[in-house]
Amino acid sequence: MGHHARVQRRSELAELSSLTSTLEELTRRVTAMAETARDQGDEDLAIELFGAERSLHGSLRRLRRVSGLSP
Repeated sequence: MGHHARVQRRSELAELSSLTSTLEELTRRVTAMAETARDQGDEDLAIELFGAERSLHGSLRRLRRVSGLSP
């Protein structure tokens, strides 16, 4: 497998799809919390949550790449 290996087996694709959906929902929830913290003036919390959001987006890109859901 190379650097951009893609998953081929149906069971792996199904599991990756499920993980991707779960991670998307988690990302939305973290984003909502970050925006609320920012809007309420809690900058320290907002900064940390937006950092977590960026990490989650990176993880989503990787999952999509290995599952063939993105170029």
